Amino acid sequence: MNGPSPKKVLIGLVQMACCDEKEANLTCALEMIAKAADHGAGLVCLPELFSGLYPCQTESHDRFSAAESIPGPTCERLAEAARRHHVVLIGSLFERRAPGLFHNTAVVFENDGRLLGCYRKIHIPDDPSYYEKFYFAPGDLGFPVFETSIGKIGVAVCWDQWFPEAARLLALGGAELILFPTAIGWLNEEKEHWGQSQWSAWQTMMRAHAIANGLFVAAVNRVGTEESIEFWGRSFCSNPYGEVLVGDDGQQQPGVLYAECDLALIETARTHWPFLRDRRPDVYHDLTRQFLR
Repeated sequence: MNGPSPKKVLIGLVQMACCDEKEANLTCALEMIAKAADHGAGLVCLPELFSGLYPCQTESHDRFSAAESIPGPTCERLAEAARRHHVVLIGSLFERRAPGLFHNTAVVFENDGRLLGCYRKIHIPDDPSYYEKFYFAPGDLGFPVFETSIGKIGVAVCWDQWFPEAARLLALGGAELILFPTAIGWLNEEKEHWGQSQWSAWQTMMRAHAIANGLFVAAVNRVGTEESIEFWGRSFCSNPYGEVLVGDDGQQQPGVLYAECDLALIETARTHWPFLRDRRPDVYHDLTRQFLR
């Protein structure tokens, strides 16, 4: 079958257990970035809010002290790691934008250490043990797509992964790979009854994004138990046909997972399953309404 020449990219998904010491978490992340680069990864992604314990299980004003400006100290360390190891790098930070204004923000670095830009989490949950609306204002940067040395990437964060609109807008912006830094797990009282179905729904949703948009999707989750949440890990990557390339083994241990993504497959998938061709944006105007009744 004729088509573009293969463009294969090895990506490293850093699955971390986090503690309440920022420096220890950063040291762990930097070690895993180096490990991924030594393995040949051209892109490395860290999990959501990797530099500390997940802060949103309760509402506490004390936790705002963990926020940083962008650029700031953690950005400087990540930029240096991207440059030293020659990898495109995605981090996730508790951003202090201005006094009293905070965001859940992903940062993207080119492999020479340049900060290409940010994505501020748009969909902000407010559920038991996920009280993010107390901490974070919704993002105002839209869904940018970053031109990098390994391809065009889109980044969204955790709760965004449940919304097909987010993945579609990234695809329409040219993304070949969408990465979701994530912090998701089971509540103690729910795992026995709902655990398997919750995890399955989570993975199924992102595999559906990959299929519907004809691109690669990767989710990068933390592991370990923090207060009432057991973070389930199980980071994974899906190709444009919804096939899981790595991570479908129930893994809940710290480490780096690797997936080889042949970006040439995107054109093949989209020409055989032409969902983008057959879209009808002229009849979708009601999508801008909250509800139709």
